[in-house]
Amino acid sequence: MRDAGALAESLLSEGYSAMKIWPFDIYAPASGGHLITLENLKAGLEPFRKVRAAVGDRIEVMCELHSLWGAHAAARICRALEDYGVFWAEDPLNKMDDIGGLADLRRQTRTPLCGSETLAGTVPFRQLLAADAIDIVMLDLAWCGGLTEGRKIAALAESHAKPVAPHDCTGPVTLMAGLHLALHAPTAIFQEVVRATLATWYRDLVTALPVIREGMVQAPTAPGLGTALRPEIRRREDAVVRQSRAG
Repeated sequence: MRDAGALAESLLSEGYSAMKIWPFDIYAPASGGHLITLENLKAGLEPFRKVRAAVGDRIEVMCELHSLWGAHAAARICRALEDYGVFWAEDPLNKMDDIGGLADLRRQTRTPLCGSETLAGTVPFRQLLAADAIDIVMLDLAWCGGLTEGRKIAALAESHAKPVAPHDCTGPVTLMAGLHLALHAPTAIFQEVVRATLATWYRDLVTALPVIREGMVQAPTAPGLGTALRPEIRRREDAVVRQSRAG
């Protein structure tokens, strides 16, 4: 958020080919997401301008909107992003299960729409795809129903010729599971990672993390998910252990 152009250069130096930023978030609370002024719109676009000025078209840029916006504001943002060749606008509406609203937004903009890590189960994804309301399917295995539901959602995406991009922010175990799903799904194009967490606290929780070479995640080679919680995690004084047992 300080210098998106310098961030793009740093990511490219490590081989990453895509980045995601969310400079519009700070302007949503003032109106509950129902209004973005021209002044704030231009300020939110500035990081995208800096990326293009710094590295041109050598990196893909995604815009995360975090389900903060009403229909009018979301449309204004998405149309303004068209000038920067944004790869997608993610979770643009404050109700990502609003099938009609998303379909209407998609008709108003050339910016591809991505959704949604916040949805659970196959039904909302089936409805979004049937209504042609999204361009890219993003799912989080910790929230959508695990690998069982994730495979079904990936199959729905494939049947509609839509790409899949598993989400990462719910922890390193979910990240590894998402990577396996991405390797399984024929239309998967990205596995989201957060460079900072891979380099810091994710390492403190699990025995292994995805190996990234020149921006590409390598297929895990260890059994199962390819990682496990470190034994000392359960012995931490601040650890809370919850177990689910079959009745």
